[in-house]
Amino acid sequence: DVTSEHDVAAALDVAEARFGGRVDCAVNCAGVGAAMRTLTKNGPHPLDEFARVLTVNTIGTFNVIRLAADRMAQREADASGQRGVIVNTASVAAYDGQTGQAAYAASKGAIVGMTLPIARDLAKVGVRVCTVAPGLFKTPLLMGLPEKVQTQLAELVPNPSRLGDPDEFAALVEAIVSNPMMNGEVVRIDGALRMPP
Repeated sequence: DVTSEHDVAAALDVAEARFGGRVDCAVNCAGVGAAMRTLTKNGPHPLDEFARVLTVNTIGTFNVIRLAADRMAQREADASGQRGVIVNTASVAAYDGQTGQAAYAASKGAIVGMTLPIARDLAKVGVRVCTVAPGLFKTPLLMGLPEKVQTQLAELVPNPSRLGDPDEFAALVEAIVSNPMMNGEVVRIDGALRMPP
């Protein structure tokens, strides 16, 4: 549970035990969505549902950032003064939020918005922070949609006209981690997709 200080600390304990007593990298991928218009035929968007999405996506991401950065700051820096990298996951919805995505777009926009200030906050301890904003990828959530819907979504992507593969997301994360000048940046990975309303 990314919103639980205890659960995230326990996960970091496991990572440290498994990887030689240190955390070098944290990748935030937890997220939930809600498809609901601001005003529905049954009344306004439930505030608790809006809060749930922001709690998991935004507060959960920040919780992992702050706790992972604390662990990283306590380890010895490398020869260039670096102690770790944090990569967050936003979404193209942060820029192109669709009808019914107010909560999701707000949560991902907040991740985009906090990337640079957190990178600046953590610069003094040698921890870099970047965010990836993926388009339509083969995630468990998307793969749960009917095949016809998946095909229609894939056709929205200009080039390559298909859904993104998780390995392509991972390759971008790897490039961010391995490039010491990548810091405070948000990178879209979407095949030139701009979501319609």
